[in-house]
Amino acid sequence: MPKSLYLICTFLVCSFSFAQSTIALKGKVIDQTTKLPIESATVYLTKVKDSSVVDYTITNKLGAFNFKIKKNNEPVYLKIAYISYQDFKEDVTSLATDKDFGTIEMKEAVTTLNEVVVKSEIPPIRIKKDTLEFNASSFKVGADANVEALLKQLPGVEISPEGKITVNGKEVSNILVNGKPFFGKDGKIATQNLPAEIIDKVQVVDTKTKSEQISGEASSSQDKTINLTIQEDKNKGFFGKVVAGRGSDKRYESSLLLNYFKGERKLSVLASSNNINSVGFSMDEIFDNMGGGRNASVYYNDDGSFGVNNMSFGGSGRGITQSNLVGINYQDKWFKKVDGNGSYYFSNAENENTNRTDRINLLPSGKTFTNSTMFNSSINNAHNVSFDFEIKLDSTATIAISPKFAKSFVRKRLTKSQMTTDETLNELNSSSNEDYTENENSNFSIDASFSKQFKKKKRGMVVNFNTEIQRQDDYVNTNSATLFTDSTPDDIRKQNKFGKDKNDFIKLEVRYGEPIADSLRLSLTSELNYRKTKNSANTFDFDTATNAYSDFNDEQSNLTNSKVTSYFPSTGIIVDKSKINGRINIGPEFIHFEAQSNYLGLATNRNKNYVFPRIKGYVSCNIDKSKSIYANYEFNVDVPEANQVLPIEDLSNPLNTVKGNDGLRPTQVHNVYFNFNNYDYASRSGYFMYSGFYLKKDAVVSSTIYDANFKSITTYQNVDKSLSSYLGGSWNKSFKKEKRTFRFGTGLNFNYNIDQGLTNAVLFESRKFEINPRVNLSWSIDKLITIAPSYRYTFSVTDYKNYDISSADNFQHNAKIEITSYVPKNFVIGSDFGYTYNSSIAEGFKKDFYLWNVSLGYNFFKDQLLAKVKVYDLLDQNLNSSRTITSTAIIDAQNTVLKRYVMFSLTYKLEKFAGKKKQEGGIFIEE
Repeated sequence: MPKSLYLICTFLVCSFSFAQSTIALKGKVIDQTTKLPIESATVYLTKVKDSSVVDYTITNKLGAFNFKIKKNNEPVYLKIAYISYQDFKEDVTSLATDKDFGTIEMKEAVTTLNEVVVKSEIPPIRIKKDTLEFNASSFKVGADANVEALLKQLPGVEISPEGKITVNGKEVSNILVNGKPFFGKDGKIATQNLPAEIIDKVQVVDTKTKSEQISGEASSSQDKTINLTIQEDKNKGFFGKVVAGRGSDKRYESSLLLNYFKGERKLSVLASSNNINSVGFSMDEIFDNMGGGRNASVYYNDDGSFGVNNMSFGGSGRGITQSNLVGINYQDKWFKKVDGNGSYYFSNAENENTNRTDRINLLPSGKTFTNSTMFNSSINNAHNVSFDFEIKLDSTATIAISPKFAKSFVRKRLTKSQMTTDETLNELNSSSNEDYTENENSNFSIDASFSKQFKKKKRGMVVNFNTEIQRQDDYVNTNSATLFTDSTPDDIRKQNKFGKDKNDFIKLEVRYGEPIADSLRLSLTSELNYRKTKNSANTFDFDTATNAYSDFNDEQSNLTNSKVTSYFPSTGIIVDKSKINGRINIGPEFIHFEAQSNYLGLATNRNKNYVFPRIKGYVSCNIDKSKSIYANYEFNVDVPEANQVLPIEDLSNPLNTVKGNDGLRPTQVHNVYFNFNNYDYASRSGYFMYSGFYLKKDAVVSSTIYDANFKSITTYQNVDKSLSSYLGGSWNKSFKKEKRTFRFGTGLNFNYNIDQGLTNAVLFESRKFEINPRVNLSWSIDKLITIAPSYRYTFSVTDYKNYDISSADNFQHNAKIEITSYVPKNFVIGSDFGYTYNSSIAEGFKKDFYLWNVSLGYNFFKDQLLAKVKVYDLLDQNLNSSRTITSTAIIDAQNTVLKRYVMFSLTYKLEKFAGKKKQEGGIFIEE
C-alpha cells in the first residue's frame, strides 16, 4: 500500500473512532414569559458524585446550544445559569447517545420586599461575551494552597513543568490582580504567593494592548490574560513570606515579599539578595532562588517590568553573580475616576567570569584559528520607576498614561589575550588588553492613549502617543598591544575614550473607525514616526611628556547626527464578528532620512527621500469552542543606520576597521505568521501548529576583506536576500481521575535560515537547517508526589557556498527528570536530575555533563515555618561549554559556572486577613 494511502486510511480510522466515542447534546433556552431566546446563558454538565465540571458552553443569539462530549455512563446534571434568572437543573442518568433537550424555559428571579429568597446557585463557570469566568469557591484546593494550585484545578487550564500557563491551549501572557499588574504582568509572584482562599473569581480574556482595552477593540493577539479578583471581605489584610539561607563556600540567599491590601489600595514590598546566580526574585517551594533546578526566577527588565528567567539545567548564566533587589509597588484609586499603579525598584548585580574561546574563522579560500582567554568583572546598579494611570473622563472617553524612567550605572574590568594562526598553525597576530569601562544609561518614556466613542454605534477614535528619550555616556580606559608577525606595524594603545549617545523617538498614531455594516468598519489611520540620534566619540592618547591623557586622537574621534521621519497614512477594513475579527491597513510610507558627520575636519551630509508601500494586518477566527486560526502579515522598509552610510572609519578595534557605504539601499521586509490551535476540554487534549518566515530583500550585511595577517577592513553591502523561517507543532494530552493526573506532551520544531555576506569580495551563502523534537511526561497525585521526565533532541546542519568547507553539523541531547514528594507528612522532597551531551564540542572541551540538585524541606509550627537543606550540583559535574555555528565561524566557548554547594534555609509565612462567613453548598442568600 502506498504510504500516502496508508496515512489517509489511518486518519479516517482515527476520525471514525473519535466520532464513535463522542455524542452531541443540543437544546434551546428561552424566557418562560416572553418566549424570547436567552443569549449567553451558561450551559454546563457536572458529575453527581463530586460536582466536578464535565464540559460547558454558552447559548447563541437564538438561545441554542450544541456541543460534543465523550460518552459517559456516570450520572450527571445538566445545569443552566443566567443572571437574573432562576437556575435550571436536569438529571441525566448517562450520556451514551446523542440527546436533544428540546426547548428549556427559564423563570425570572423575583425578589419580594422584606422576603428572603434563595436566588441561585453560583455556577462554577460563566461566559460573558469574550470573558471566561471561574468561580473560585467551586474548585476545591488545600487549606494552604496558593493561586497556582487553584489554577491547576480549573477546566482547560494547564501548567507545564516549566511554569508556562495555558487556557484551552492558548498561552497566558499576563496575570493581573483586580485588573492591575502585581509586580509585573507576568504574574509569577502572584500565582506562587497569593493564597487561593482570598480569590473570588478567575477571569480569562484575550490579551489586549492598552489602546485596545480603552477603545473596546477586539484583541490582535492570540495570547490570554488571567485576572484574579479578590473577595470583597478578604481584600483587606496582610500577608507575605521571608526566606533566609546560608550555605557552604560562602553561598547565601534571601527573599522577602510583604503585601498589604485594603480595598482599592495595595502596597507590596519585595527584596532579594543572593550569590547563587539568581538575578531577580523567586520563592520556589522546592529550590527557592537556586538556579539550575526548576526555578523560574522573576527578573527585572529595563522597561520597568518583570520577566521570567527559566534557568536551564546546563547552568545559570556566565560566571558567578551576586545580586540584590528591592522594590515597592503601590496601587490605588483616586477621585473615583483615576486608577493609579506605581512601582520603584533598585537592583544591583556583581559578576565575575573567566572565558576560554576557540574560534574557526571560515574564509572562501581556507580557515584561520583564533584562541582567546578572558577574565571580566562587572558591577551594575539600576533604578527603575514606572507608573500607570487610567482616567475616565466620562462614559465615552478614557485616557491612559504610562510614564517610565530607568537609570543604570555599570563598571567593568576586562583582561584578554588572544592569538590567530593559519591552517598550518603559524602565528598571524596576537593581542592583549586591559580595559576599564564606566557606562551610564538613562531612559525616559511615555505611552499614552486617548479613546473616544461617539453616539453612533461603533464609531470611534483612538489617539496613541509614544515617546522615548535615551542617553548614554561611556568612558573606556584602554591599555592594549596588537602584534603582527609580518611587516605590518604593531598597534600599541594607551588611551581614554569618551562617548556620548543620544536617541530621541516620537510616535503619534490617530485611528478613526466608521461603521459600514453591523460587523464591518472603515479604518482611517495616520502614523507619524520621528527619530533623532547624535553620537560622539573623543579619544585621548597618553602623553608621556605630560604624564596625562592629553594627546587628542582625531583618527579615533568623530561626530554623527541622523534624523529619520516617516509618515504612513492608510486606509483599511476592520472585521469584528462573533467568531472572526481582523484588520488590514494599506497605504504609502513616506520616509525622509538625513545624516551628517564630522570626521578629520571633513563635514559630510546625506539626504534621502523614499516612498514605499506598507501593509499590515491580521485575522483571527474562532471556528468553534476548541479550534481557532490566527495569521498576520506585515511589509515595511528599514533604512540603513547613519554609521552604515557615512564615510567614517571606526578604528576602535585594532584588528578590524569599519567604514560606511553611501550606496546602501533600504531593506524591504516581509513578516508572515500563521497558527492553528485545537484544544478539546472534554478529552483534555489538544494540538498547536504554527509557521512563519522573516524575509529581507536588499538586506544590509557586512563585507569584510582580510589581509595576510588576518587584519580586516569591513564595510556594508546590500545582498539579494536573507531568510529566517520556522515550522512547528505540539500535542498535549491530560488524564485526570480524582487526585491522580497524567500529562503527556510532544512537539517538533523546524528552522531554516539563509544568510548571505561578502568575505574577501566573494559572495558567500550559508543555509542552516535545524530540527528539534521534544517530549515531556508528568504523573502526579495531589499533594503526594509528582514525577516529570522530559527529553529534547536538537540537530542542525549548515551548508556553505563559496567557503573552504561545504558543511558543518551538530546535535545535542538534553534529558531531565524532576521528582517532588510530599510524603511523609510535613516533608517536601525535590530532586532534579539532568544530562546534556553536545556532539561536536572541540577537543579540550568536555562534551557532556550531569547536573543533580536535591532538596529536603520540613513544615512545622502550623505550616508557617519551612526548614530546608538543598544541594546544588550533587555530583560536582556542572560546566558551561557551548558550540555555536554561524555564517562565518564555528565557536567553542567555556565559561565559569557555579559548582557544588550545600544550602540551609528557613521560610516563614505570615497571613492575616479580615474574616469571612463561608457559603453553604455554593448557595448564597440575598434579602
